[in-house]
Amino acid sequence: MNHLTEIRTIGIPVTDQDRALKFYTETLGFELVMDVPLPRFGGRWLVVAPPNSATNLALVPAKDDLPAGVDTGIRFSSPDAKAAHEHFGNTGVATAELLEWPGVPLMFSLRDPDGNRLYVSQF
Repeated sequence: MNHLTEIRTIGIPVTDQDRALKFYTETLGFELVMDVPLPRFGGRWLVVAPPNSATNLALVPAKDDLPAGVDTGIRFSSPDAKAAHEHFGNTGVATAELLEWPGVPLMFSLRDPDGNRLYVSQF
């Protein structure tokens, strides 16, 4: 029997959950999935996701042993990475150059307000 069946939630450390929520929902277009006070956790259980996504992100409070400003390794899909790159660049999101390599999907990275690096690939 396989006890693990899917990747549901990935935590991203943030220094300000309200600022992160605004960025992920208003700038990236994610939806708020859950926002529950969790005082012993040092903040809220705050979960966002792209529309219709099975996997979501928990915007967790950063701590000494869980610092913000990391390379998350998280890759998002876009039907048009070039248009997404242009859109986010025009809205002031810190984006790296659009990589166009033969035989590899178009891709770029961007950073959230805490400097966490995220990736976008065309699929």
